[in-house]
Amino acid sequence: MSDTSPASPNDPAHDGVAREVGVTVFDRAGGLAFFDRLAEQFYVSVRTDPVLLALYPQPDDLGPAQRRLALFLSQYWGGPTTYSDERGHPRLRMRHAAFPIDDAMRDRWLSHMNTALDAVAAPAELIAEMRNYFVRAADHLRNV
Repeated sequence: MSDTSPASPNDPAHDGVAREVGVTVFDRAGGLAFFDRLAEQFYVSVRTDPVLLALYPQPDDLGPAQRRLALFLSQYWGGPTTYSDERGHPRLRMRHAAFPIDDAMRDRWLSHMNTALDAVAAPAELIAEMRNYFVRAADHLRNV
């Protein structure tokens, strides 16, 4: 399996919907503030999930993980390259290889991400596009 992430959403052929050239999902979502809120909402759920929480080396301090998620999502959706500047290529499969990710874990992660998406204010079209990506990304990371 490849260590590359799913296709970029900024590819004009991504979903067949015509978009203004140069307007990214990052821009449409409202920039980094949106992804900060999304990551914050995601980690609100993770903090109450003992199964997912056990996967974090420092479960009492999820702040760094929350920041990395916000930066990764911002970059993926067309924002600044801060994530790669600080951490190198995302290599999602490699970074998650140490954690057993089966269908149940995938579903658990998706449930929390969907809860986070429900909690942030964004147009329905944008949320649907993100849900589609998160399903593909979660499938991509399964390793058990």
